[in-house]
Amino acid sequence: MTYSGVLRSLESMGLGNWTDTENDAIVAAYFSMLRDELSGQSYNKALHNRVLQEALGRSRGSIEFKHCNISAAARGFGLPTLSGYQPRFNFQMSLAEAISRWLAQHPQWDSVLGSGPTFGMAEPLALFIGVPPTLHNAPPPDELTQMQTVARRFDVAGRDERNRALGRAGEERVLQHERAQLLQSGRQDLARQIRWVAQEDGDGAGYDIASFTPDGRVRLIEVKTTNGWERTPFHISRNELEVAQTRREEWCLLRLYDFSRHPQAFELRPPLDAHVSLIATSYQASFH
Repeated sequence: MTYSGVLRSLESMGLGNWTDTENDAIVAAYFSMLRDELSGQSYNKALHNRVLQEALGRSRGSIEFKHCNISAAARGFGLPTLSGYQPRFNFQMSLAEAISRWLAQHPQWDSVLGSGPTFGMAEPLALFIGVPPTLHNAPPPDELTQMQTVARRFDVAGRDERNRALGRAGEERVLQHERAQLLQSGRQDLARQIRWVAQEDGDGAGYDIASFTPDGRVRLIEVKTTNGWERTPFHISRNELEVAQTRREEWCLLRLYDFSRHPQAFELRPPLDAHVSLIATSYQASFH
């Protein structure tokens, strides 16, 4: 059902606890505004709020608070969030389920987000490489636990991994960054030798890009990209882990996040289990 259709179906409903239908309506409104924001189109938050007030019989403040709940749940899904609605946690899992339903009904959403930000004729801005998440910069435990619960339940890492457009765009962004860094260091010779291994040879090498440091040392880069925040979980293959172990002086993982809006990154070097918890999520089954 469309957003307007959901709203019309609510007109005859009485006020009570937030129902699935009400959650579906406000989630649809949220993603309608987010789509406009990410594409650079103007939208009217107050108008959306008034429409929801009329349809749901909820107060302006209640609707504003619920939008903040959606921002928190969306962060757990590894999605960008709407500006002006800071995440408010302790949301009901039924709200996360409404987001999951909306995503299932709009499969094109992931492909739209996969292209990353547009820069027109301008060169993309320099990629900021920051500090990896640590215990010291973690959010409050209750918030982190709720986002991790959403990420596991709805397989956020798997969704990012299956989004081939997102993965390719992230790799291309890192390729541009590596070339720019070498050119700025006066190493045009090395910049010409960078290879996009995943594109040229296909998956299976255990890294996506073969690059260099300015002093000529090999840099094997595995790129993991998400539109979510920096703590969004990601998948890593057994082969990638093996290459990370056998070529640990050369291999690194570059994690891109907030890719659809303001791409940022941090780097992880082996051993990976010093930075992240590695959890087996699938097994190969063979007959006895």
